[in-house]
Amino acid sequence: NGTSRRRMDRYKVVKQLGDGTYGEVLKASNRQTGEVVAIKRMKRKYYSWDECMSLREVKSLRKLRHPNIIKLKEVIRENDYLHLIFEFMEKNMYECMKDRPKPFPEQTVRNYSYQVFQGLAFMHKQGFFHRDMKPDNMLIGTGAQANTVYLIDFGLSNTFDGPDALLRTAC
Repeated sequence: NGTSRRRMDRYKVVKQLGDGTYGEVLKASNRQTGEVVAIKRMKRKYYSWDECMSLREVKSLRKLRHPNIIKLKEVIRENDYLHLIFEFMEKNMYECMKDRPKPFPEQTVRNYSYQVFQGLAFMHKQGFFHRDMKPDNMLIGTGAQANTVYLIDFGLSNTFDGPDALLRTAC
């Protein structure tokens, strides 16, 4: 896979969006195309490409292509740090809710709920469970993707082999 050969210098970091236990999320732009992306830079070091590709977040997102699941655009390992490049969305569901003077209209709630369930149903059919569903892990699109909900943060996801199987960790 040629993704390991790509370099982070193709991206210009605009600002830090968040900092968590396992990594930080950065807003960046592609220096060639101008496309705005979100970069999740993992805090721990990864000493091999196989180690990166066996992470549950990477394994699940490489398999899960759906309109309501965030798109993992590329994976870059540089100087033993892992960078996950995602399509960028401006706000998560929590930020949208707290910025409103009153609750979402019922039709909006129905629309968002339907999209979340569509994404989850697709994941389950593919043998994955998210395990960390909360408003912070749902992004709301703007512009061309206005009112589209995207599920994010698959770091705690698990796999299962079928309805009678026990859940097991993906790595």
